[in-house]
Amino acid sequence: MAAGLKTVIFLSFVLAVGFLLIILSCALWANWLPLLVALTFVLAPLPNAIFSHCGADDFSDESVQPAAVDMGRFITAIVVVTGFALPLVLAHAGIIQPAACVMSIIGGSLVYGTILLYSVAFKQDSEEF
Repeated sequence: MAAGLKTVIFLSFVLAVGFLLIILSCALWANWLPLLVALTFVLAPLPNAIFSHCGADDFSDESVQPAAVDMGRFITAIVVVTGFALPLVLAHAGIIQPAACVMSIIGGSLVYGTILLYSVAFKQDSEEF
């Protein structure tokens, strides 16, 4: 096991700071629209996780990526770009304050980065047998 207790504590701290920044970006200016960023970054890894199990069978070449895996990465990229662009569009339209936009983007980046680091740190190899 490569990741230990210190990794879990660090990732939980960074995740808490990310959610704190997103909630503060909403609460300080009494506008709860930046909370949609948390939803997009939490849902972003789901297509990648779902479509990654649509891999090839035992008889196919490992160098060829199935189309379902590429589709999952494409949908994940769309959701991640939406998570960054939504606060920018809301700030440009004057719906939220620019400081709330910055806090929301930084918090969303921390949340999504924590999810990615957790999946990398605790990735289980299925070929241990």
